Amino acid sequence: MSTIPGSRPPELGELVRAEGRLSFVYFEHCNVNRDDNAITVSDVTGTTHVPAATLGVLMLGPGSTVSHQAMTVIGENGATVIWVGERGVRMYAFGKPLTHSSALLQNQARLVSNTRSRLAVARAMYQMRFPGEDVSRLTMQQLRGREGARIRRVYRECSARTGVDWDKRTYDHADFDAGTEINKALSAAHTCLYGMAHAVIVALGCSPGLGFVHVGHERSFVYDIADLYKAELSIPVAFETAAMQPDDIGSAVRRAMRDAVYDLSIMKRMTRDIRMLLQGDGGDDESAEIVDVDHVGLWDGGDGEVAAGVSYGLDEAYDVEW
Repeated sequence: MSTIPGSRPPELGELVRAEGRLSFVYFEHCNVNRDDNAITVSDVTGTTHVPAATLGVLMLGPGSTVSHQAMTVIGENGATVIWVGERGVRMYAFGKPLTHSSALLQNQARLVSNTRSRLAVARAMYQMRFPGEDVSRLTMQQLRGREGARIRRVYRECSARTGVDWDKRTYDHADFDAGTEINKALSAAHTCLYGMAHAVIVALGCSPGLGFVHVGHERSFVYDIADLYKAELSIPVAFETAAMQPDDIGSAVRRAMRDAVYDLSIMKRMTRDIRMLLQGDGGDDESAEIVDVDHVGLWDGGDGEVAAGVSYGLDEAYDVEW
C-alpha cells in the first residue's frame, strides 16, 4: 500500500497556541514552497525557512507565488495567509481554526443574535477603552461619540509628541502613494493589526464576520477586536515611524509593528480578550482553545443534542460510518 509522501499532519495538541506564535511575517516578489513542516521563501537574496507551526500570519505582497504544498502545510498548522496589495494594504485572508470545537463560535452567534446580549458585549468592548469609567448606561450613539473624541485626542497627542503634522485620516484604497506619509503609515500599521486580529479569531474557531459594533462586512469582528488596540499600538507606531522619515514607510512601519506587538504581548491579549468577551469570564481558560476530541453531534431541538454517526428510524438505531 503506497503512502502519502512528506511529513504527517500535526495533531491539534501538537500545535503552538495562538498567543505563542510569531505575530506576522511579510514577503513580496518571492516564491513560497514547502520543506517538510516548514515553508521556504526564496527571492533574489536567497532562501528563508519559516517553521509553519510557529507562524501566526503570513503576509504575501505583490509578486508573490505560493505552491499548493506550501498552502497545505500552512493550513495544517492553523496559520493565516493574507494576500495584501502594494505596500501591505487591501487585505485578503485565509485561515483554519486550532480547535475542532465550535463552542466559542456558538457563543458568538448566540450573543450577536440577541439585542440585549449584543449591546452588553459592545459595551464591554467600549469599557476596555475607558478603564475606571462606567459606560453601562450609555447608548451606542453615546459610546460612538466618546470613542470618536478619544481617537481624535490620540491623534493630536501623537502629533504633538512626534512633531508629525496631522490634519485628518484620508486614504485611497486604489492608490497607496496618493496619501500623506502619516496616512500611508496608518494604513500599513492598521493592516498588520487587522491581520493579527483575523488570525487569532480564526484560530479560536470564531467567525470574522459576526461583529458586535461593526456590521455587514465579512471582517466585522476583526475590526471590532483591532479597534481595542489601535490607540496604544498602530496609531503611535505610525506616528513614531513617520517622524523618522524612512525611504519606504510601509516596510518601516511593518518592522516597527513587529517589535511593538512583541513588547505589548498583543497576540496573548487578543486571545484572552476574545474569550472574555464571548465566554463572560476572565478569558484565562487555556483548555478552551485546543480540543482534542473531534466531536460532532446532532441538534435535538431546544438545547438538546444526540449522537451523530447513527442511523435513526422507526427501528432500533445503529451506528453508521461518515
